[in-house]
Amino acid sequence: MIGQENLSYPRGMLDLMTVGAHSSVLVGREADLAALHEALKRVRGAEPSAVLVGGEAGVGKTRLVEEFCRSLSDEPVRILHGQCLELGEEGLPFAPFAAALRQLARGEGRGVFDGREAEFARLLPELGPPPDLAETRRGHLFELVGGLFARLAEERPLILAIEDLHWADRSTRDLIGYLLRSVRVRRLLLIATYRTDELHRGHPLRPFLAELDRVRGVQRLEVDRLGRDGTAELLGHLLGLEPDPLTVDAVCERAQGIPFFIEQFASTADPRCGDIPETLRDLLLSRVDLLPDDAQRVLRVAAVGGTKFGHELLARVAGVDEPALESALRAAVAAQLIVFDPAGGYEFRHALVREAVHDDLLPGEHARLHARYAEVVEASPHLVAPDRAPAEIAHHWHAAHDHPRALVAARRAADAASSRYAYAEQARLLERVLELWEQVPDAAARLDTTHLDLLEEAALVAIDSGDHMRALSLTRAAIGDLDCEAEPLRAARLLIRRAKLLRNAGKSDGAPEAREAYRLLQSAPRDLAWLQLLGDVAYQMAGIDGDEAGRIAQEIKAAASEFGDEAAQVAADITLGQVCAGRIAAEDGLPDMWRSVERARAAGDLPNFAHALVNISDSLFELGRYTESAEAAAEGIPHADRVGVSRTTGVYLLANHAEALMAQGRWDEADACLAQAARLDPPGILAVAWLWLRARIRLARGHDGAAPLVSRATGFLAKPFLTAEHRVPLLELRIVADLASGDVAGARAVARTAVHEPGILERPRYGWALLIAAARVAGDDETRAAIRETAAVLPARYPAELASAAEVAALLSSEPTHAAGEHDAGRAAQGGDRDAWRTAQGGSVADSAALWAAAVAAWRVDGQRFQLAGALLAYAEAVAADRPAASEALGEAAEIAGQLGAAPLLAAVDVLGRRLGVRLGGRGTGIRPGGSRGSGVRLGGGRGAGAAETPGRPGHPAPADVLTSREREVLRLVAEGQSNSRIAAQLFISPKTASVHVSRIIAKLEVSNRGEAAAVARRLGLLDS
Repeated sequence: MIGQENLSYPRGMLDLMTVGAHSSVLVGREADLAALHEALKRVRGAEPSAVLVGGEAGVGKTRLVEEFCRSLSDEPVRILHGQCLELGEEGLPFAPFAAALRQLARGEGRGVFDGREAEFARLLPELGPPPDLAETRRGHLFELVGGLFARLAEERPLILAIEDLHWADRSTRDLIGYLLRSVRVRRLLLIATYRTDELHRGHPLRPFLAELDRVRGVQRLEVDRLGRDGTAELLGHLLGLEPDPLTVDAVCERAQGIPFFIEQFASTADPRCGDIPETLRDLLLSRVDLLPDDAQRVLRVAAVGGTKFGHELLARVAGVDEPALESALRAAVAAQLIVFDPAGGYEFRHALVREAVHDDLLPGEHARLHARYAEVVEASPHLVAPDRAPAEIAHHWHAAHDHPRALVAARRAADAASSRYAYAEQARLLERVLELWEQVPDAAARLDTTHLDLLEEAALVAIDSGDHMRALSLTRAAIGDLDCEAEPLRAARLLIRRAKLLRNAGKSDGAPEAREAYRLLQSAPRDLAWLQLLGDVAYQMAGIDGDEAGRIAQEIKAAASEFGDEAAQVAADITLGQVCAGRIAAEDGLPDMWRSVERARAAGDLPNFAHALVNISDSLFELGRYTESAEAAAEGIPHADRVGVSRTTGVYLLANHAEALMAQGRWDEADACLAQAARLDPPGILAVAWLWLRARIRLARGHDGAAPLVSRATGFLAKPFLTAEHRVPLLELRIVADLASGDVAGARAVARTAVHEPGILERPRYGWALLIAAARVAGDDETRAAIRETAAVLPARYPAELASAAEVAALLSSEPTHAAGEHDAGRAAQGGDRDAWRTAQGGSVADSAALWAAAVAAWRVDGQRFQLAGALLAYAEAVAADRPAASEALGEAAEIAGQLGAAPLLAAVDVLGRRLGVRLGGRGTGIRPGGSRGSGVRLGGGRGAGAAETPGRPGHPAPADVLTSREREVLRLVAEGQSNSRIAAQLFISPKTASVHVSRIIAKLEVSNRGEAAAVARRLGLLDS
C-alpha cells in the first residue's frame, strides 16, 4: 500500500483512494494457469514436462508463475526458483541453478546433496573447496545436477522455475537442454520465462528455443496482453473501486494491455492523464522522479549494480551513512520500485525500472559508479555470491571504460569460466581481451602473454564451445601474426588446425595447409612434439591422398620406434588403418588395427583407443560382422566422452554403433543411439554421421519427421568439399527421399548425375547403396548403361557388397519405377506391359525371378533384414504367377516389415498381396509402437498365435460404419503409406486436420499406430466401398 505518510506526491483526484501498487488478484490468466496445471498433471504421471513462458516485458510472466506456485502451497510438491542475471553472455555461468541449489541447501540443509558437497562446490562455492578441475569435468556437473533432481523428484514432484531466460548464459542454456533432452527426469516440471521483445534476430535464445520445440514434453506458453475488459478489472483491483470508462479507455490506450504498465498508471496521481510519455522508459522515470533526491541518487547507484543487490555492497558504493541509506531505500520500497529479496537483499520490482534508471545516468556518472562497484568488489569479493566476483568485476571495469583494468579483469574472469567448464563464456571473455588488446599499450606485460598466444588460446576455446567458424577466423589471424619459417612447429600446428576446421566446415579438403605443414616440419627439431604433429599431418592427408598419407605414417612408425614413443606408434597404426580403408581387404587391415587398440589400452591412451575403435567398427561392418561392429563401437563411446572428444570421435562411434544395430534390425536401439549423437550437436560436417542414418530410419518407417532431417542432411551437398564417405551416402539419401515423397522425376534427375560420382569407386560400401537407389529409378537407357558400367568395376568382396551387386542386376532386369513410393507394388497389375519391356531388354520373367531369387539368397547371407524384406517383395512380384511362392515371400517380407516398423514397406506388401489375391496366412506381424516385435495385427487377416485382440474379434465388435466417409478416405491414403502432409494435399485439407483424422481413426479402431489401423480396416472390409 502507498499512503500519503510515505510519499509527498501530488495525489490530485485520487487523494481519497487507496492505491494498491501490486494487485493480489491475477487477472485474465485462467487459460495460462490451466496450462501449467495440466503440465503438472503430466509430471505427476511420471512424464517429464517443460513450459516455456514467453511474453513482452511487463506482461505478467513472473506474476503468472508466482500465482501457479502459490496455488500449490498445500500440495506435495517441491518448488525451486532461479533467475538469470543481466551480465551479458560473458556473465555468471549457471546462475539460476546456483540460486536454486542455494535455496535447496538453506531450506533442507547440506544433507540434501547426499555427501557430494565438494562436487557441488563448483556451483556453490560456500559448500567448501571444490575438487581438482580434472575431477569435475563439465559433463560431470551436468550429471550431478540431473542426478540430484532425479532423486528429489522421486520423493515428490519437483518444479524448477527459472526467470529471465533471455539473459541466460550459454552454460545455463546447455544445462537446461541437457535436462530436457538427455536426462528427461521423471516428475520434473521446468518452467522458464523469457521476454519475447528481447529476442532480436541474432539473440542466442532464438535457436535454443527452436531446438527445444522439437523435444517431447516441451511446450511454449505465450502470455498475451490484456484486453479492455481485463484492463478494467485489473484497474479496479489496483484502485480499490470500479474505474470510470474514461479512465479505462485512457489506460488501455497508454498501457496497451501490459499489466505492469497498468500498475504504473494506477500508482500515479491520475491514471487518465498527466505528462506521462508514451515510452516505457519515460513512464518509469516519471515515477522515479517523484522520489526524494537522496532516494533517487541511491536508486541510481543500485541500478548500476544489477537487478538484485545486497545492502552492504550498496552502502559501500553509495558512500552514505546508514540512516540516510535506510531512508532512501524505504522510500523506494514504498514506491514499489524495489522490493525485499528473500535472500536478504533488495531487488528492483521490475528489471525495466532498473534499465530505465541506469540508462538515464550521465556519462561521467555511469563510468564513475561502475568503477566504484569494480573497486569495492575487488576489495571485498564476499559482498557478492562467491562465484560472481570475477564476472562482475570484468563487467564493471568494462562499463567504466577503464581499458587496462577491464583487460586484466576479463582475463581473470575467462580463467574462472574455464574452471567451471563454461567454454562459451570463456570464449566470449577472451574475445573481449582481444578487443581491448589494441587499446592497452602494455597489454602483453599486464597479462604476461603475447597476442599470438591469446589468439591460439581463443581459437582452442572456440572449438571447445562449438564455434568452429570463429575458431577458423582466429586461427587464420594467428597464422598471419606468425613468422612461419622462424617457428616451424607452431606454424605446422596452426596450419593443421586450420586444415581440420576447413574440412569440418566443408570448405575445402585442407590439402594445401597439410602439405605446407609437412614442409615446415622437415626443418623443425625432431622431438615428441614434432612426431605428434607429423601424425596429425598423416591423419589429415588420409582422406586426401592415401599414398602420401601412407608414406608419412611409415615415417612416423620409424621415428616413433627411434624415440620409443608408444602413443606415436599407436597413432601411426590408426592412420595406416584409415589409409587402408577401401584400398586393401578389410580383413587384412584388422590385425594391425587390433594391435593399435591393445597398445592404446595398455598405455592408457584413451583418445587413440577410442579413435582406433572407430576404424575397427567400420571395418567389421564392411565384413558383415555386425554384432562385433556394434560391440567395438559401443566400447569406445564412454571413453570418448571421458576424454572430451564426444562431439567428434564420439559421434563417429555412435554412428557406427547405430549403423551396425540397423543392420541387425534393432532399429529402436539405433534410433536412440542417433538421438544421443544429435544431442551432442557435432559441429560442421560431423553432423552428417548421424543425420543421414536417422533420416533413413524415418523414411523407412514413413515418419513425418523424416523431411527436416533429409533437408538438413542433403544441404551439405552444397558444400564446396565433401569426402566420398559423406557425399555418396547423401546422394543415395536424396534419391530415396525423393522416391518416398513421390517425386520420381526428381529422383531420376539426381540418379542421372550421381551414377558418375567418382566417390563411388573410392568407398564401395556406399557406392553399391547408391547404385541400388539409382537402379530403382533409372528411367533411361543412358543411366542404366552407366550403372552397369560402374557395377562392372566396383569391387564386390563382402556379403553386403555381393548382395548389393545381385540386387543391382535384378533391378536392371526389371521395369523402371514409374510411380510414387520406394517399394512400388503398382507394377504387379501391369504384367503384360512388364513382360513386353523385359523382352525388349533381352530378358524374360524367368530371368528376373532368378535374379531376384539370387538377391534374396545373398541378403540372407548378409543378414540385413530391411534389405532382405525389400528383395522378397520384388521377388514376389517377379513370381506373381506362382501364387504359393509369392505368398510365402510376401508373408516373410510382411513379418520383417512389421518387426522393423517399416510402414511403407508393409503397406506395399499388403497392396501387392491384395492385387495378387494372395492370403498371407498370418505371416505379417503388425507394427507395434516404436517398431518393436510383439503381438500385433496380422496382415492378411490371419489370427496367429499370440495375436492381440483387435476390433472385429471376440470382445471387440467393430461395426462396418465405425468410420465416417472422410475418415475412410484418409485411411485409404494411410494404407498407402502417405504422410499427413501428403494426405492433406490430396484431400485439400490442412496437415493439422489430417492429423486429427488419423488420431480419431486410431482411437476408433483401438489400435496403436497407423500401420495397425490400415491392416485392421482392410481385414474388416472398411475400405471395400
